[in-house]
Amino acid sequence: MTFHQLRTGEFFCFSGMTKAKVYRKVNATYCSQNGFLQPIRPHTRIRRLSSSEVKEYLTVKPNSALSNNMEHNHRW
Repeated sequence: MTFHQLRTGEFFCFSGMTKAKVYRKVNATYCSQNGFLQPIRPHTRIRRLSSSEVKEYLTVKPNSALSNNMEHNHRW
């Protein structure tokens, strides 16, 4: 599947990559990862995440951000 075929708002990862790097389609030429916009070519090969993968990602994501923030604060 290509980025162009994906609907706006859907979650995906790059073909051949792990789910650790999850992106969301923002519009026809941009995606976001952790709130940062990144340009992407329409013909880029991607893999759409299933609803269960999205649910898992959204469940784990806040905990990851919290633990990273706590680790960062601990260093100071």
